[in-house]
Amino acid sequence: MLNKISKKLKLIVFFVIVIAIAWFVVIQPQITFKAHEKQMEAAAKRYYELNSRELPSGERVKTLALQKLYDEALLENDFFIPLTKKTCSNENSWVKVRKESGEYKYYTYLECGRYKSKVDHEGPVIKLNGSEEIRIDKDGKYKEYGVKSVVDAVDGELKVSDVTIKGEVDSSTIGTYEIEYVAFDNLNNKTTVKRTVKVVRRLAKEIKEKLNGADNFKGHPENNYLRLSNIMFRVFGLDENGNVIIISDLDIANVNHTKLDKWLDYFYSNLNKNAKKMIVKSKFCSMTLDENSLNKTECESYTKERNVYIPSVVEINKAKDGEMNFMKPFTLSWVAEKKSNKEAYVTRELVMLEEDEGLEYYVYPSDDNFGVRPMMKIKGSALISSGNGTKDNPYSFNDTKKVKGSDLLNTREVGEYVNDANTVWRIVKIMDDGTTKVISENIESGYDSELTCKYYNDAGNLQYNPKDRTNVGYCINNRVVKYFDVSKFENHEITVPIYKNKIIYGEEIDTKKYKAVLSAPDMYEMFSAYPGNRGSYWLINSSKKKFITGAITEIGVPYNYEVDAYESLTVRPVGYFKSNTIVTSGKGTEIDPFLID
Repeated sequence: MLNKISKKLKLIVFFVIVIAIAWFVVIQPQITFKAHEKQMEAAAKRYYELNSRELPSGERVKTLALQKLYDEALLENDFFIPLTKKTCSNENSWVKVRKESGEYKYYTYLECGRYKSKVDHEGPVIKLNGSEEIRIDKDGKYKEYGVKSVVDAVDGELKVSDVTIKGEVDSSTIGTYEIEYVAFDNLNNKTTVKRTVKVVRRLAKEIKEKLNGADNFKGHPENNYLRLSNIMFRVFGLDENGNVIIISDLDIANVNHTKLDKWLDYFYSNLNKNAKKMIVKSKFCSMTLDENSLNKTECESYTKERNVYIPSVVEINKAKDGEMNFMKPFTLSWVAEKKSNKEAYVTRELVMLEEDEGLEYYVYPSDDNFGVRPMMKIKGSALISSGNGTKDNPYSFNDTKKVKGSDLLNTREVGEYVNDANTVWRIVKIMDDGTTKVISENIESGYDSELTCKYYNDAGNLQYNPKDRTNVGYCINNRVVKYFDVSKFENHEITVPIYKNKIIYGEEIDTKKYKAVLSAPDMYEMFSAYPGNRGSYWLINSSKKKFITGAITEIGVPYNYEVDAYESLTVRPVGYFKSNTIVTSGKGTEIDPFLID
């Protein structure tokens, strides 16, 4: 019996606790909230008793914010969200009054966290004609598409003509503009919808205007420069699909024609991710021609679709204007065409020798090393962020990472420029150990013999070695290094690639590793080719064969055969900035390089 009574008591206690909790958590907060609503409405009525002239006339609606009622001292205490110490929303809570059937009716909306009044407090839904984001070309005409419909949950469909449209678009100035659409329901609840209008410069449109009916640029134009992935390109022209054909302004490296495909894959891997998104995979002209058919301006055979290639005689011939042709370099640079499996063609702007007078192309063994200027097609829809196409102000696309004043140098990108102690360096590679591999943008020669080096080796062993006092590598790391501020550089491991006979991309038979502060460039790495300022320089590439080593002549052409004994050449140092090197300012461009700390 006692056991049954005990169970009943426990059950009663349980229900009492549940009811108490429900009262405290659910019922009491609702009672408190409803009391706040009544206090707000009473305060609003009192306000209009004191300020009757402010009552709305006709069908107008007047709104009093909760904050206004506090300011007028019509409410004694703040309203708090039930069960918390947080105040209710002063800005989003209001009392609205409107005259209906000759009497004023009050609508109270209070917002206290999850507790909200059951009063129409949301504005109508505005649907626009057209997209919420529109792009128009610079100097184009903005067409206002207007509003499709305005529908309120309480009042139903409202008049489109009652929507207020605010904002203007200046199509002569690139930028982002906003058009606002504002509508109210019958209780004066407001809705604002925005349309974004971007005034842009599309690359294809800009190029088409500059070509003025021509298919491609010719001669030496001064307005077809383009910067992409931190590399300067020239615009050749447009293809039939409106894509823009571009070519590197300078050789990026020197490589064998036989290994072009492999090296171009390496080049593509070094482009930044945004540039890669802009590239249109395409077929490129590539023919086998004899020396009597190099004047073609129509292509007869193409590669498979690929991301990058090099120019053919077709593009180069089309760009000719008298003796001028921007598609030809100062150096010797490969074109796509082969004479046979063992020979291919190069071109250059200047005639090499008197006997070459009148020649546009020269034939060389395919396993020689000559300049490579990658060619690509990018989307004509690409948006120009800045620039006018000149060399000092090339077209740019916001494809490079934004610079922060405290960036570590090793977070930056291949191709960007760094100024340290008045020497300009260019980023070649971000190393796995956090150091940043860079190459000097200048060939260090001047008039000082201390900045020239040579091999002192009668036996003809010209393998790069910074530990051998008779070696170019030793000269660079021990004598030339004194002319640079290398306080931010690391004594870093370098790899010397060694070949059996000729230096051929990807055909090293051995490597040797040393430590050095400064060294010579690798012929096949990014930006190791002639930078455009006169002077010769040694390379790190080495051979088992006597008197064969890597070097660039003063006209930017690699030595493809033996080097004379005691040949004295200038240097173009390569170094490694320490992993803790910080960018302090600059944009990483040639004109505005990074300054570092």
